[in-house]
Amino acid sequence: MPVAEVALLGASIVGITLSWRGSDWHPFGLWLLLLAIALLSDLLAIRVASNARISASFIAIVLAMALLGPAPAAALGVATTLTDFVYRGRNNESILSDMAAWAAFPLIGGLMVRYAGDASSHDINFGLLVFGVFAVTNFLNFVLVMGPETLKNGTSFPGAVRTMFIPLLPSSALAGALAVATALTYNAVGFAALTSLLIVLLLFQVLTGELLLSQQRAQELEARTEQLGALQVGVLATLIQTLALRDKMTARHSAAVARYAKSIAEELGLDDDQQDLAHTAGLLHDIGKFIFPDSILFADRKLTEADWEIVKKHPAQGAKLVRRVDGYGPVADIILAHHERIDGTGYPNNLPAEKIPLISRMISVADTFDVMTARDSYRRPVPRSEAIAELRRVSGTQLDGDVVEAFVRVLDRKQLTFQHTADADFENELGFTARVARFARRKAA
Repeated sequence: MPVAEVALLGASIVGITLSWRGSDWHPFGLWLLLLAIALLSDLLAIRVASNARISASFIAIVLAMALLGPAPAAALGVATTLTDFVYRGRNNESILSDMAAWAAFPLIGGLMVRYAGDASSHDINFGLLVFGVFAVTNFLNFVLVMGPETLKNGTSFPGAVRTMFIPLLPSSALAGALAVATALTYNAVGFAALTSLLIVLLLFQVLTGELLLSQQRAQELEARTEQLGALQVGVLATLIQTLALRDKMTARHSAAVARYAKSIAEELGLDDDQQDLAHTAGLLHDIGKFIFPDSILFADRKLTEADWEIVKKHPAQGAKLVRRVDGYGPVADIILAHHERIDGTGYPNNLPAEKIPLISRMISVADTFDVMTARDSYRRPVPRSEAIAELRRVSGTQLDGDVVEAFVRVLDRKQLTFQHTADADFENELGFTARVARFARRKAA
């Protein structure tokens, strides 16, 4: 890489020598003013990588290309680089890379203007030429600076373009338009145009800095959101696995309810987000059973009134636990209401039908069906046909009739089942990580 940079710098010096014209340096005061503008803006340069900077001095160099010539423009690039080296105390490797880039692209841009236009022109064609040269040399500068940087660090150049070049295109276009306007008015207005340019450049520098800062904060927020989402998934997966270690039957029941609830949501036309919400809430709906003593959780007898009072607390306890995970308020609301009844006699809050969340009603149907058809602590399993008949019997009092019929359609059409006696279906539903991760990140954001 240093050999290539030396070769590029050497070629640029040869190009400057061959393209040198004494007339290009008149008026010399113009070059000095552009140098002053470039150096001032370099004092405010924004570092975006170890060997890359964003500076409004680029506009001054483009004006040197358009109003003077290739040699003055290249000299301006080298002068700003050397000043930056002295002021910031950068290492020799960095100065070689910068000088090679900041000598090459002004020379190329100046030659483009020389052979395609006339610096004394005032028409739109000259303006378009200046803008085109600005765009070409802007990208060339990025390639010459960031290309070696990405090779040296083993990073992706397309990734650098995507994260460092493309986000600045709007401000670059504005800077290009500013260069065009200044070049077109210079001959008519003289140094006054460059005085105005100095003020605008300072504003440009500040706005560009704010843009990059905003982008950096957005990237940091995205990274933190993903970390939070991963943490939430880990917490919830741990809760489910812990419940499974204590009571496989309850954990598998929750997985079955999650599968059924998601299918109901799909049948009713809910979007993917709501389907994920139904699945997540179904998987966690009985997490509050952690409060059950073994005498209730593994009961092989009829529960007493005192036992039922404990049982009725699990929706509120589960909702309280899940609500502590940031972004899971909607899941907690669903868990809290999954034992409410359409006729208002459910628990824990005796909610009437219209106040029960739709997904809670879905989970209630799925829960009731699975309790009847799978091995459960409260009753022996019944055939599917009897379970469907019972769902329809309690429609309008305990369960939402529309949700029941949607579930029956799914059962008939898909032959939807859940195998409680093996681990395969349970593990498949625990593969919900990707869905919960998406949900967690959206809620965290």
